[in-house]
Amino acid sequence: MRWRGGTILAAAIAAVLVLTEALAATARPVPTETIETPTGGVTIPDSDTDPALSGPAGDAGAGPFPPIEYDVSKLPVPVRRLREQLMEAARSGDVEKLRPIIDANPDIRNQSFREAEDPIDFLKSQSGDPEGREILAILLEVLEAGYVHADVGTPQEMYIWPYFARHPLSTLTGPQMVELFKLITWGDFDDMRIDGAYVFFRVGITPSGAWQYFETGN
Repeated sequence: MRWRGGTILAAAIAAVLVLTEALAATARPVPTETIETPTGGVTIPDSDTDPALSGPAGDAGAGPFPPIEYDVSKLPVPVRRLREQLMEAARSGDVEKLRPIIDANPDIRNQSFREAEDPIDFLKSQSGDPEGREILAILLEVLEAGYVHADVGTPQEMYIWPYFARHPLSTLTGPQMVELFKLITWGDFDDMRIDGAYVFFRVGITPSGAWQYFETGN
């Protein structure tokens, strides 16, 4: 009888140990998946908890950055029309062709030219040549680049050229770097790497087709 009771006690103790181990296992953190590569393991973070991989709705997995677009047919008609007007003015070689467009868009005068007595004189001052043709070339190259539809659904919603204005330089691929060097030099890029952001000219147009800005900065 004593031997039988000892067996029951031992079995009970074993059952408690098994239950304790099972509870402890459920409390342990689940290790992240690791892919073995020639240079070692690469840890794949969980996209549900890693903020770097979870961006606004509609970004199609692009993280916090809006998707890059090249298809101008996706632009609203007013945006496409203004872009074409700006490109036509730029191709003319006459910076004065921008004056009626600026006059029809008070937002750009208030934002990009608010400190200038004359916006055309200001644009000429930003150009490497006295006629302002370099600034026209920059405007044309900017509008020929890929763009982003940013801040969708907010008062700041905007179509922005080039897309570098909303994508950190550290995220650019080799082909994208080639696109970037159509606008800036290596020396410019080397300076920009300090802040990690594109600070050259960019264009912003609202969904209603209002020219919001043409300026440098971050």
